[in-house]
Amino acid sequence: MQGKVEKYINEKVESQGALLLSLIDPDKQSLENGAKVAKLSCEAGADVILIGGSIGAQGEEFDKTTKMIKENVNVPVVVFPGNIGAVTPNADALYFMYMLNSKDVYWLSTAQIQAAPVVKKLGIEPIPTAYIVLEPGMAVGWVGNANLVPRSRPDLAAACALAGQYMGARLIVTDSGSGAPSPAPLELISAVSKAVDVPYFYAGGVKTAQQAGDIIKAGASGVQVGTAFEIDNNIFEKVSTMKKAVLNAAKARV
Repeated sequence: MQGKVEKYINEKVESQGALLLSLIDPDKQSLENGAKVAKLSCEAGADVILIGGSIGAQGEEFDKTTKMIKENVNVPVVVFPGNIGAVTPNADALYFMYMLNSKDVYWLSTAQIQAAPVVKKLGIEPIPTAYIVLEPGMAVGWVGNANLVPRSRPDLAAACALAGQYMGARLIVTDSGSGAPSPAPLELISAVSKAVDVPYFYAGGVKTAQQAGDIIKAGASGVQVGTAFEIDNNIFEKVSTMKKAVLNAAKARV
């Protein structure tokens, strides 16, 4: 059964064609600055505020940041968990995800087994998500001991995504890693989008509106952007410009 946030995502994909998601990493910025970025992102048109990170984004500081962000935005706040310590009752939902191409059973099932009772007890909406790490992987690839999908093999990326869907995921996320020099090749993004029938979000290396638009034209249902918004002085303008590119690209795709 779909929860409220999952329905919101699917309805946005249906009505807009694609989403822009702004990612806040509490480990990379102060609580106040994270809340500011989230507020400005929301005002500029971000459809979802994600919160999470690969290292250190958990515990009390994570709870406080999530609570402050939730108080300052009117769009869903969704946890993009780096580990079980990122489960917080202050979010609207979380990607209940497994790293499909990890070599470590912890990221495939152990963390999920540990987190599941907590998620249920706290009443957080879980969104079943298959998470696939692409080259170069950056910190998340290292932490998650990922068998990185080569940028030159869209067929492998598509097979991973389809396997995720067949295993029950209702959302597919491919990630080149926070701070990746560039997004994955458009051929790879296109292959993944054609392989699956559930929403597909791309993350990693997206720095410009042009890149975001190209990713949507290639078939992705959404673009997750974190680092580019963190380091930009004019966050509102950058998010607004990127959102327009996402919407225009989605319209052009029809």
